[in-house]
Amino acid sequence: MVLLSESWNNAQMNGNQTKTLPTDWRTDTVACWRRLPNKVFFFALLAAWLLLFQFWGNSILGYVHTSSLFVWLDEAYNSAMSVEDAGHGNLIPFLVVGVFWWKRKELLALPLQVWWPGILMLVAALGLHVAGYLVQQPLLSVVALFAGIYALMGLAWGRAWLRHSAYPFFLFVFSIPLASHLNFILFPLRLLVSWLVEMASHLLGIDVIRHGTQLTDPSGAYGYDVAAACGGMRSLVAIFLLATIYGFATFRTPGKRIFLMALALPFAVLGNMLRLLLIILAADLGGQEWGNYIHEGGPLGIISLLPYVPGIAGLIYAGHRLERRGDKNKSAGEERA
Repeated sequence: MVLLSESWNNAQMNGNQTKTLPTDWRTDTVACWRRLPNKVFFFALLAAWLLLFQFWGNSILGYVHTSSLFVWLDEAYNSAMSVEDAGHGNLIPFLVVGVFWWKRKELLALPLQVWWPGILMLVAALGLHVAGYLVQQPLLSVVALFAGIYALMGLAWGRAWLRHSAYPFFLFVFSIPLASHLNFILFPLRLLVSWLVEMASHLLGIDVIRHGTQLTDPSGAYGYDVAAACGGMRSLVAIFLLATIYGFATFRTPGKRIFLMALALPFAVLGNMLRLLLIILAADLGGQEWGNYIHEGGPLGIISLLPYVPGIAGLIYAGHRLERRGDKNKSAGEERA
């Protein structure tokens, strides 16, 4: 009976601890919110800034007949007719807010006060938006939108806040739909992936003919064109984003961060080459129908995830090696001291 009573008490204690975890999380969030100064000042200005881009954010009244920059961005992110392939932009604001919450204690420990030079940054962002509005270049207005929010944070909370929040705010770069403006990068990338798949196919004994970005069977049994997404655009953006988050969260030296971010390109090429090679292999065995099945993701859509595997595994391995090298250098320095 005593053992049963103790077990019951332990279970109750564990249950109470489990129930208090959300409360602790909420309490921590509320406490951080209360410690944050100049909240009304910042959010009032932020609301006015967002309303500017809602009603006078877009001067192109063409396919998307709206003056709202946010509706224009939604069209670029989510429309099936969009050539931007920028659906990841929907997630970036939530990711940025999450990183700010993760850094909340570091930011709140800073000397937070009104920093009037932030007005100059805000005026510069406004000038950039006016220029983009007049020349009908919404991308300039998108940059101005984020630059203005950054300036407002500096105005409300100071220069130190800007310096320590530069990393999470940098992630907004991934919210800018740039695919249609990056053909000078994407087309060579498509050519490279096509050439690598051709070479790998020949090594496997598969006879493939390549015309630019098109891969075809000599008998005409199948044929594929390596589009921008298949050439690595989607995985390049995703892996570059992961590398940026991983690099800034793990390392403090710019060299290591830039190194991880630079690895995104070869990892994206490798991942998409493997996926396209599987498509060609399936088409060689079962014709266009088998190749299309793998192209659409294969069983349970697993093949669609293949381009991301080398990137994620490679980033983890590279980051681990960099950390070990840093620990060795630190130990060697301590021994010499």
